[in-house]
Amino acid sequence: MKLYEREDAYIPRVAAVHDLCGYGKCSLGVAIPVLSAAGCDVCPVPTGLFSSHTAFPGWYMHDTTDILVDYLAAWQGIGVEIDAVYSGFLGAPEQVDVIRSLYERYPKALRVVDPVMADHGKVYPTYTPELCDAMASLACDADILTPNLTEAAIILGEPIGEKWAGTDITDAEAARLVGALVERGAKNVVLKGIQREGEGVIRNFVGGKDLPVREVSNEYLPYMLHGTGDVYASCVMAAVMAGRNLEDAVAFAGDFVHDAMIVSAQQPDFRDRGVSFEPLLGKVTALLG
Repeated sequence: MKLYEREDAYIPRVAAVHDLCGYGKCSLGVAIPVLSAAGCDVCPVPTGLFSSHTAFPGWYMHDTTDILVDYLAAWQGIGVEIDAVYSGFLGAPEQVDVIRSLYERYPKALRVVDPVMADHGKVYPTYTPELCDAMASLACDADILTPNLTEAAIILGEPIGEKWAGTDITDAEAARLVGALVERGAKNVVLKGIQREGEGVIRNFVGGKDLPVREVSNEYLPYMLHGTGDVYASCVMAAVMAGRNLEDAVAFAGDFVHDAMIVSAQQPDFRDRGVSFEPLLGKVTALLG
């Protein structure tokens, strides 16, 4: 099932509503190169400025909420057209209203929501309950929603705690979560990062209104890197914007993240610096072939 039809030489324009992180590759630092490699014109909408990703013990954040209305009004003043809206980390509940204004202004644009707010049973330090609620409401309007287990539970109003501290769930539970998110309004859901104890694979589940739930798996690598979720969601969108169907896009994203993690492990201080995906961007460009 294709969610975007590529038209000949036309370059689609994507509003990327994410934070910008100075050190430790994530968010716009990932979305811009990955989507550009897929032949997209990426138009950043920075939701916050970070000195580094928040896994470091010391970081600085500047909330950009106050500039966003004027920022996007200036786009409207010069006639900017948008083919897709891709949102990730948000800095304040009011930023959801900003994204909704983009939905209203560009009603035909594909809506991709990566609800970056929590993992392994814990909410990220900059996220308030109000911001989590706002993100959950936005998720229900997505054409493609890409939560991890903890984020799925928050969107559904289920307690996170110990139950979602790990990622070991059954196929039936994964299918239940995907189905419940679709019932809440998301048209297609990619539930990512299921890893069962004692198994050497990591699983992602994709399903939607017109798409039965399907599992796509990759080799599990025994180390974690900050920003893999951003790379994954950006690759899903890159493949979709290149004209691939959603199932193929999910498979491509899993393979790309797996390979990027192998490249990353060859770099000094790789656990801190984020995902080293740059040498692999040719694989994204090849999607256009």
